[in-house]
Amino acid sequence: MSKADQLETLIRNINSGTEPLGWRAPLIGISGNFRDGDCTLAQAYYMSVVEAGGTPVVIPSYDNEQALVSLLERLDGIVLSGGADIDPDFLGEEPLDCVSINPRRDMQELTLVRLAVDRQIPLLGICRGIQVLSAALGGKLYQDICTQHDRPCIEHSQTIARGLPSHSVSIEKDSLLYTILKTDRLAVNSFHHQAVKEVPAGFRVTATAPDGIIEAMESTAFRDIIGVQWHPECFILENDRTMMPIFRWLIEKAGLYNHARQLHNRTIILDSHCDSPMFFDRGAHFYTKDPGVTVEYEYVGEPSPDGSPTFRYNPLVDLYKMTCGRLDVSFMVAYLRQEGRDPESLAAATAKADRLLTLIDDRIGECNGYAAIATTPQELWQNKLKGIKTIVKGIENGYAVGLDVDNVDRFSKRGVAYMTLCHNGDNDLCDSHKGNQEHNGLSDLGKRVVERMNTLGMMVDLSHASEKSFWDALECSTKPIICSHSSSRALCDHTRNLTDDQMRALAAAGGVAQVCLYSGFLKKGGNATVTDAIRHIMHMIDVMGINHVGIGSDFDGGGGLPGLEDASWFITLTERLISEGLSDTDLSCLWGLNYIEVWNSQKQES
Repeated sequence: MSKADQLETLIRNINSGTEPLGWRAPLIGISGNFRDGDCTLAQAYYMSVVEAGGTPVVIPSYDNEQALVSLLERLDGIVLSGGADIDPDFLGEEPLDCVSINPRRDMQELTLVRLAVDRQIPLLGICRGIQVLSAALGGKLYQDICTQHDRPCIEHSQTIARGLPSHSVSIEKDSLLYTILKTDRLAVNSFHHQAVKEVPAGFRVTATAPDGIIEAMESTAFRDIIGVQWHPECFILENDRTMMPIFRWLIEKAGLYNHARQLHNRTIILDSHCDSPMFFDRGAHFYTKDPGVTVEYEYVGEPSPDGSPTFRYNPLVDLYKMTCGRLDVSFMVAYLRQEGRDPESLAAATAKADRLLTLIDDRIGECNGYAAIATTPQELWQNKLKGIKTIVKGIENGYAVGLDVDNVDRFSKRGVAYMTLCHNGDNDLCDSHKGNQEHNGLSDLGKRVVERMNTLGMMVDLSHASEKSFWDALECSTKPIICSHSSSRALCDHTRNLTDDQMRALAAAGGVAQVCLYSGFLKKGGNATVTDAIRHIMHMIDVMGINHVGIGSDFDGGGGLPGLEDASWFITLTERLISEGLSDTDLSCLWGLNYIEVWNSQKQES
């Protein structure tokens, strides 16, 4: 068969393929080597990625940050390849024994790692790649193991063929790497004189050479990141598939990431409760990543671990984190701590709510078209189509109303979509879960406020309410109600959580319960992780049905967990829920459609 005939046969085979429409293999970026002005990549890297089921693309070295960010928007996984030494200047050190360095490549890859980690993109670092991971994330390196290691080194720079092993490594049996390779002892190849000296925070050593040199590390912080000091891709050159499970792991994680990313692109991703405006009041700006503010422990209601009166705090929801986590909508509340109920205190509470609502307007107005305030569900879709993040205003604590029902009208005109009737203390509207039960549920004023909210189309939020207040509101409201950040009492016996009976009644009335990511409401005694949040989500779906559950993080009000630390982690929550068996339709409902349906229902005639 001629080469022309071979070409035609290949094209016919491709065009008659059986892959479903829209399917594509995960796109894996591989960092290219860079020397003498040329970008190169050894074939074993892309051969291994292709055999594992991925589509490889080369990431060349370039200085354009916008191009780098644009690329990350498309990648599903990254392989950091081997190559030259890392410039010790990036490590804050004087050079010791650098064979060759390429500061241009170093700059790009150190940046790439940090940006990819923020976006939760799966990462595999190979040889130099594990060193780049460590350097980028706060670990330490040996510039030269032979002169800096505290014991004699075995040969780590073999001269035999690259696809043949030259020494062994011991793998920790409780590690992900052991699960992948199914062995605690492995023969590997070796081509390096630099190495990881100390792994970064949030990582652990998972393999070592006989001389103690670190040969592998992996994330312990719920991230899909593995680094190995050897070259697993080279074994395929000898027709040896021993190392292919490492690449299959990457492709599996990249496929899950791609699935989640595509879902986030198609539907509204909505968080129904965050308290970031508390920190707008202290000088934080929404458009700035990690705009740290000095906060008193008393201000956030948390005990000081070391006796110091203040700490530095980075808000968990900002434009950057929403972008990384592919979060479309954040409901930001004007939070009011329950204080005195004398006329002066009530007037001050109303004024503070007004001031915080103004701050929300101001901070989002600074975002130069990248974020906007919305006052209707329709605007959420319009903003998403434009690529704009959406902020919706709420009030946490009906204390803001004081004794004047007309304040509900004022707040409605200011774009407030919902109001939480109380916080951690009884107010003039109702009893709190943490109060003295002075009204035995809703007061007469509280019932009038609920009626006015129904009339104006403002959602009634019963998070923080006592159980009797919940039942009273459910009975008197003519519109579906929400619990914007409440979890399951059956799984964590806390008065802030909802019983199964409450959840069933809420669902029957057309309402939604938004799972709260506050550790103490997910696990008795705290120390909850994303795994506990998943348990609550799945239990509440079982009790209420998929059409009545959502997510209300309570970020910046105490919410945030290992594995769900801030708004940038939301895409990983989607990945975990896919793994739990939820369909794309289920996830679209959970992430926003359920809540939007309730918001829409507020404007309908009773």
